[in-house]
Amino acid sequence: MYNKTVMEHFRNPRNVGVIEGADGVGEVGNPLCGDIMTIYLKISDDQIKDIKFQTFGCGSAIAVSSMLTEIAMGKTIEEAKSITNKDVAAALEGLPKNKLHCSNLGADALQLAIKDYEDGKAGVTRSEPKRKDEHEHTHGDKCYCPYCDIELSEDAIFCDACQSSLEEEH
Repeated sequence: MYNKTVMEHFRNPRNVGVIEGADGVGEVGNPLCGDIMTIYLKISDDQIKDIKFQTFGCGSAIAVSSMLTEIAMGKTIEEAKSITNKDVAAALEGLPKNKLHCSNLGADALQLAIKDYEDGKAGVTRSEPKRKDEHEHTHGDKCYCPYCDIELSEDAIFCDACQSSLEEEH
């Protein structure tokens, strides 16, 4: 069961959206539960002047994203680097045990957005991350789900672990 704070941030999330021309972007996802979070940062004088998020996921994931943006807004980069999943969960006055992983995703997305910003300042360019959407045999001769990386039988057409359809033949 969710507490009042979590429900408030789920029903009325703060800072939802995209920042065009963001100074830093961080995206994380958990294929087992389906949560995907993207954090956008606008930074000036090493301070977070604006932060937005887009989250596809459960109520906890949305609440975590909303609270994370509230915690990080106005912080310096160094202060924001110290924000942890425990900080987010505590600000939300707790999450159900089976939803604590959502707070990890939020903190991870923020840290990736900060790294993206710092890499940009340093002139480091990275290629777009390759999304793992197609079935691939990347672990030798064994077959694994392309979504959650669980070992499958060669004739599997559905992954019970992540509930994904596997349309391609193995």
